[in-house]
Amino acid sequence: MIGKIRKGRSFGGCIRYVTQKDDAEIIASEGVLLGTAEEMARSFRWQCLLNPDVAKPVGHIALSFKPEDAPRLTDAFMARLAGEYLELMGIRNTQFIVVRHHGTDNPHCHIVFNRVDFDGKVISDSNDFRRNEKVTKMLKDKYSLTYSEGKQSVKTEKLHASEKVKYEIYRAVKEALRSADTWKEFQNKLLKMGVEMEFKYKGNTNEVQGIRFIKNGLSFKGSGIDRSFSWSRLDAALDHNHVTSLENDVSQKQPYHEQSHGSVIDNLVEVTGTGGVFMPSVAPTEDEKEAERLRRKKKRRKGRSL
Repeated sequence: MIGKIRKGRSFGGCIRYVTQKDDAEIIASEGVLLGTAEEMARSFRWQCLLNPDVAKPVGHIALSFKPEDAPRLTDAFMARLAGEYLELMGIRNTQFIVVRHHGTDNPHCHIVFNRVDFDGKVISDSNDFRRNEKVTKMLKDKYSLTYSEGKQSVKTEKLHASEKVKYEIYRAVKEALRSADTWKEFQNKLLKMGVEMEFKYKGNTNEVQGIRFIKNGLSFKGSGIDRSFSWSRLDAALDHNHVTSLENDVSQKQPYHEQSHGSVIDNLVEVTGTGGVFMPSVAPTEDEKEAERLRRKKKRRKGRSL
């Protein structure tokens, strides 16, 4: 179950779209004079007069379900899901119709509601996309509805050209992130998979503001493919990969203190003619210094615990 939210200005256009299909069926409604598309649109517009300052009074939500759930999705059950969805989203005390479409593999319905409620108040759309995700998850868990398998499993051959390219970019970015730990390496891996990458800069500065991916002449901004593909989130992911890679490198090297009797001091020799100043015979590397620091810290911690 997923929900797609839209807002608009014309009840007439929206209602014609959802009702004037051969397989369209109104399975639930509230406060609307049912009839032709124009009669229903007029009913919605009358209520808008309670608050004429609302620029986009049309609320339109498409609820889609997985084919595996089709045997359970009777009209009554789908209407019940739509009603609970509206209540959980805070869309109440207002007009709505729920229209079911039967002509696709994925069972779905369209909800058209008035953002001007019966009291003339505006139904808030604050954080509605985030709330939509939480509400659909709640309903899927409550009724054991099928979860989507994710973008990785989408059959791209059934998609339109632009959507197909978008999913191909999604998979390429995911694959490149598995092993890349710098932007250059990330870019090279994408190029091998036929995906170009370019940064968007702020004004005439060198400050990166966004990122775009291009394939087959089609361009998409990162967050338009997936929210985790914004520049800031990709930068954080590459930084995490880089830190993890460094930690693995250090752990695989022999600690400096194991080369002697357990102390850096063992590798010091007296330099004659310098007043007894001690200097290392071989200067320790940065990795060796870090290993020695960690060894001393561990030893002090062990001493405190005794």
